[in-house]
Amino acid sequence: MKRKLPLTETSGMAIKNLKSNKFRSLLTMLGIVIGNASVITLVGVGRGAQNLAENQLSNLGANVLFVVPGNNDTRRRGVAFPKNLVLKDAKAIEEQVPTVKRVAPQISSNEVIQTGSKSTSSSISGVTNDFLIVRSFEIAKGRFINDQDTKGAKNEDPYAMMREKPSHEVYVDGFFIDATEVTNNQFQKFVDETGYITIAERQIDWNEMKKNLPINTPKPHDSLLQPGSLIFNKDLKRVVNMDNYFQWWKWQIGASWKSPAGPGSNIEGKGNYPVVHVAYEDALAYCEWANRKLPTEAQWESAAQGNYDKAVFTWGDEVNLLNTNANTWQGDFPTNNESIDGFEMIAPVKSFSPNSIGIYDMIGNVWEITDDLFNVNYYSELNSAKDLKNLKGASSCYNPSNPYEIQHVMKGGSFLCHDSYCASYRISARMGVSIDSGSDHTGFRTIVTPEMLLNK
Repeated sequence: MKRKLPLTETSGMAIKNLKSNKFRSLLTMLGIVIGNASVITLVGVGRGAQNLAENQLSNLGANVLFVVPGNNDTRRRGVAFPKNLVLKDAKAIEEQVPTVKRVAPQISSNEVIQTGSKSTSSSISGVTNDFLIVRSFEIAKGRFINDQDTKGAKNEDPYAMMREKPSHEVYVDGFFIDATEVTNNQFQKFVDETGYITIAERQIDWNEMKKNLPINTPKPHDSLLQPGSLIFNKDLKRVVNMDNYFQWWKWQIGASWKSPAGPGSNIEGKGNYPVVHVAYEDALAYCEWANRKLPTEAQWESAAQGNYDKAVFTWGDEVNLLNTNANTWQGDFPTNNESIDGFEMIAPVKSFSPNSIGIYDMIGNVWEITDDLFNVNYYSELNSAKDLKNLKGASSCYNPSNPYEIQHVMKGGSFLCHDSYCASYRISARMGVSIDSGSDHTGFRTIVTPEMLLNK
């Protein structure tokens, strides 16, 4: 039997109630799977519940018992019902009764769910994973949100960097996320309707630029201070020092979202490719037009995990499946891309299979800008003793490699990722990108919350 479990704010409240008030929450029901014994002793819910269990098992031969709170009217079936059930009752049964196989506490309430002008009544339940086993249900869509929803590097990840550690439990309210990165077609519609000009297309203001540079940095020649963006130098044949990434990056005057490789290039026939050469400010402008937001890092990782709890990649933990699941670099980085995955550079959206909940390209292809400020110490400075819910990221930016820049977190890696260099084709991978910088391997996707849809 299938029951849909909608992810709504009220269900999130039920789940949080069950988790945070472990020994105080009044339960709607206990579902108990009994072993092969015909009579059991129930600890913690009273003699009345024990009598009820004995009667059900001996008369019906059932192996599933439902315990519900009630009143002390002993005229009903000749037993006294416990007035209240709390989580410690379920815990006592599970720990002290050897013939009990599963205990599934449940908190339920009837709520009205509204989307736009439509509304419907629904039963919202906060349950544990054992609920599905006890009730013989399976989730038609979505997954449980539980203690294993983690943000940050996983213990099984050999490529994890210090800025990704330690991992910690994070809870986020429900949201909708784009199935793909924002495409050229979508961005074109935005520009057509608003006349927006991206940072890469604007004249450079040296007085603004030098604010993000070391003091007394000399001004470049005016011929260099022209609109443009960073592009990967795919013609590079030899690298002297891998620490010098300027060897494979170059400033291309005239490069922009509609001319990705510079003058003479265009996006004709590439409407379904991710838009690139967009900076944080450009992404925010698109979001305002589309009634969307950039995801926080926590929201992004939650969506990337899909039905997994602690996966390293969006398809699980198998690195050998990388080339069939993501557009990354194969061969010798950065001089020889063997294109085993079918793409030398950027790929159209949906060129690879989606993750377990239908979201495409969260690993590889292009980096995705988030709304969080980048701080290399953010994870290590979080207080994990507190409930971490709906995190907004660091309060300030800190990157010792670029101390003068204001950077935001970008996630997912790109077609340039390779295990010999950054190996950022992982869910926990995170890098910083300057708020005024774009490149040919950086894009974004958006989210929307139920509240945003209702208030549109």
